[in-house]
Amino acid sequence: MFEPSMWKAYINGFKLFLKLEKSLSGNSVEAYERDVSQLVQFLQLSELKLEATQVKLSHLRLFLVYLNKLGLVASSQARIISGIKAFYKYLLLEDEIKQSPAELLEAPKLSRKLPDVLDLHEIDAMVAAIDQTKAEAIRNKAIIETMFACGLRVSEATNLQISNISWEEMYVKVFGKGNKERLVPISLSALKLITLYLESTRKHQMPKAGCNDILFLNRNGGKLSRVMIFYILKDLAKAAGITKNISPHTLRHSFATCLVEAGADLRAVQQMLGHESITTTEIYTHLDREYLRDVVTQFHPRSKNN
Repeated sequence: MFEPSMWKAYINGFKLFLKLEKSLSGNSVEAYERDVSQLVQFLQLSELKLEATQVKLSHLRLFLVYLNKLGLVASSQARIISGIKAFYKYLLLEDEIKQSPAELLEAPKLSRKLPDVLDLHEIDAMVAAIDQTKAEAIRNKAIIETMFACGLRVSEATNLQISNISWEEMYVKVFGKGNKERLVPISLSALKLITLYLESTRKHQMPKAGCNDILFLNRNGGKLSRVMIFYILKDLAKAAGITKNISPHTLRHSFATCLVEAGADLRAVQQMLGHESITTTEIYTHLDREYLRDVVTQFHPRSKNN
């Protein structure tokens, strides 16, 4: 029976490295651990009695075949391979190996197509679909307006703190991936809704321990979960008659798309989104090109069929 004793030691060291050196969140660390565990599981099932330092590129290519047979989509395979690459990069830094076997491992090619985005009329329709008789009506309005105004990730919205809102300068301090801090402008309409929510709803709630400064609370005074916001948006989209595939990230994509289509500087959009690399933000320029091509096709006289 294969006993991956050294695997456990290396994985534990990897987790500490990600947490302490890379300042990744608990969820991210767990995701990386799952990626490496998939490789260990493959080695067990294949009866390849190899420790982490004995794995070669040929074994990792067999692992890719295994993932494909499991029916994992290309994006899931790419995510796991990214985790494996990071793990062997860590072993390289620790001088446990001389060369990473994952260095030349190629992930499946991914489409850079953006998910659906919402235009202003659709967002207004979702807001209009909110049941005004419910206690959470104003809160939900404020959530939608804030996420769309600032391009927030759902975790950034759930963790948003009252003390990090600069009312006069109209900025919010956001802590993104890896607990990296950034300042994002916030619209006057979003600030007005937040103020209304604070004065009409939140001040009557008793926050749970550790939630005194959290902006958006659930009915029990605790922090809203990411899943809860997902369901709020899904239900409102359905009520508004929107058939697009909606998630909290849709508001973030819509924020960026609106800016790029209006001619905003890509570096500024990158900074507001908290993207580490400009290449991540460049996907919105591809969308913009498609939009411009559609405009030409629709309105240019030479593009119309005679």
